[in-house]
Amino acid sequence: MKVSRFIFNMFGINTYVVWDPESREAAIVDPGMIDNREREALADFIERNGLRPTQLINTHMHLDHIFGDAWTRDRYGLKVKAGAEDEFLGLSLRDTVRSYGLPLDVEDTGIDVTLRDGDTIRLGDETMEVIAVPGHSPGSIALYCPESGFVITGDALFKGSIGRTDLPRGDFATLVGSVRRRLLTLPPETVVLPGHGEETTIGDELRTNPFVR
Repeated sequence: MKVSRFIFNMFGINTYVVWDPESREAAIVDPGMIDNREREALADFIERNGLRPTQLINTHMHLDHIFGDAWTRDRYGLKVKAGAEDEFLGLSLRDTVRSYGLPLDVEDTGIDVTLRDGDTIRLGDETMEVIAVPGHSPGSIALYCPESGFVITGDALFKGSIGRTDLPRGDFATLVGSVRRRLLTLPPETVVLPGHGEETTIGDELRTNPFVR
């Protein structure tokens, strides 16, 4: 499996395109595009590489991770997939954008397909496993690809940190427990692809992350 990262919008979120090099099937994870320049950057990459998007997945539904959901859904004919407990965030996107004072024209975003812990998503010959990691948001998930050795953690786990828990229905103790039990138990060589910032590994976070040591 191959992965490319795009950094989008004023919050600097990591949008990932994950694809199988044989079938060219691709998943777009956390599309955060807010303008034509960012949308065209993603579309041009997909076209240049001959990819065929088959999945639109949100690790969680905070506004910065779903700005581009509607465009991606409509452009590629996809269904929005995410954890059910986060749907209230997507359905209040317009109000949240207004509360931040952002001059963006967005539409509320529901979930078309609910992802639950233990679900698998196939791209070509490989699968990504859905891991529930609540705490940053109640429906946060991670996407683990054991064969290719990476996990997309959304805002649950960062290099040297974890996600904030002061947003609606966030909970610090729940998040720490999720990271310790569900992520740090993965093989130490697993590459961590977070929702913001640079990649790390499970082993490095086990040794150095002050929030979960």
